[in-house]
Amino acid sequence: MKVLTLALLFSLPFAPLAPQKPLREPTTQISKRAKGGRWYFAATGHAVYCYGPVMTVPSAKGDIQRVATLCRDGSAVVPLKD
Repeated sequence: MKVLTLALLFSLPFAPLAPQKPLREPTTQISKRAKGGRWYFAATGHAVYCYGPVMTVPSAKGDIQRVATLCRDGSAVVPLKD
């Protein structure tokens, strides 16, 4: 009976006794610029949080349009409401 009990105990998986190191999160361009962001009002009517500078770029119609860059939702460029 003791042999069966010992065989059962040694066959069970067990966690190592030493604490494991936490996994590193991957670094991206956006996560490197996480400090110094600002909220903007997008042309779609939503608020967006962006880390990059606000730029003025020509639109498809030939007008000038203000855009925020490097936003938290993953967008590179978001048109802003004037």
